[in-house]
Amino acid sequence: MEIYLRSLNEQDAKISYQWRNNPKVWRNTRFKPLEAISLQLEQEWIKLALTNKDEKRFAICIKETNEYIGNGQLTDIIEGRAQYHIFIGEVKYWGMGIGKRVAWLVLDYAFNTLGLKEVYAYFKPENIASIKACEKNGFIFKEVVNGELLFICQKESFNMN
Repeated sequence: MEIYLRSLNEQDAKISYQWRNNPKVWRNTRFKPLEAISLQLEQEWIKLALTNKDEKRFAICIKETNEYIGNGQLTDIIEGRAQYHIFIGEVKYWGMGIGKRVAWLVLDYAFNTLGLKEVYAYFKPENIASIKACEKNGFIFKEVVNGELLFICQKESFNMN
């Protein structure tokens, strides 16, 4: 199954607010909402997030149908570094290898378009799928920070294949 990334936009809130209310989606992520997320709250959050100059946010889409299925992003872009995040909100696409491809696309953008030298990511230890997807793209385990696993990918270790 082929995927592509496009810029996240405010209209995506019509779909993504539903994911933010699905506890299954948030089981393996760092951040989870403390209250129900309305369409309006999600629209406001996306609008604000898109104004951040130190972030690049992407919608993950299925090539054949253009279906929006999740987000990949780089945050805290500063001094040649950025933090990588991913979540696939459409549960039916879990376990299909999409995370590996998203990581590759975001890293390629980070290193070859933005000229970054390093990208790092934090994962819960039980989030095996995301860890494996990132390792296949050159992320290397660094240390445990507050119970989460810190992985780092430097431009030289990025798997260009």
